[in-house]
Amino acid sequence: MGRLDGKIALITGIGGGMGRTAALTFAREGARVVGCDLFDEGAAETVRLVREAGGEIESFTPVNLADAPAAAAWITDALAVFGGADILYNNASSPRFGDIQDLSIEDWDYVMDNELNLVFYATKAIWPHFMEHGGVVLNVGSIAGLRGVEFMSQNAHGTAKAGVLSLTRQLAVEGGKYGIRAVAVSPGFIVTPATAWLVESGPQPFKDNIARIPLGRVGQPEDVVNAALFLASDEAAWITGANLVVDGGGSTLG
Repeated sequence: MGRLDGKIALITGIGGGMGRTAALTFAREGARVVGCDLFDEGAAETVRLVREAGGEIESFTPVNLADAPAAAAWITDALAVFGGADILYNNASSPRFGDIQDLSIEDWDYVMDNELNLVFYATKAIWPHFMEHGGVVLNVGSIAGLRGVEFMSQNAHGTAKAGVLSLTRQLAVEGGKYGIRAVAVSPGFIVTPATAWLVESGPQPFKDNIARIPLGRVGQPEDVVNAALFLASDEAAWITGANLVVDGGGSTLG
């Protein structure tokens, strides 16, 4: 039996990286998955991979979750696919980086929209369904939401992810009486197609930071998704408001 048998999971940003891994893993564990992404090509490849592995998945593209009406429409459409949902996995995000003196106001607003507001929009839209049926809101934070990051200027990204973690805690308080759990995973550095170049040719402060990770390696999408799988499953039925840091111990060094 799969750890998510009988569950319906809505997963945002399935086009690659951790989102694709989440769709594959949750489907393998028995969940029926409804995904979305801003781009069709990556999402279509994820759908193909999940179905080839014997999983159930449907996908909607393009969906701009940073637009509140579009996010609400996706939730409505996603709930209709399999007749409900048990898990909302807020994975999608799109950061921009820069020193504070250089980061534009437009880039700051973009990060707030695409890393914090989109989580609120999707969660707000599904909340009435979860109030009636219970459910799990699973958010992706970051160690940047817990501490300053020296190897790359992450003022907007860190602020947005700190907001995600604060929202998670508040959702846990507000949702408990309805049987709603709200949990988060906070990755350290994870190798994805968008970040792989840093491992090869990143600046020296980044290399120094990676060398200090107690477990001696960078993270893989599976490391984060396996933690998310536990939090989304009934094995974590008495866990809410928690943030599980998945960073090889790097943040313990300050």
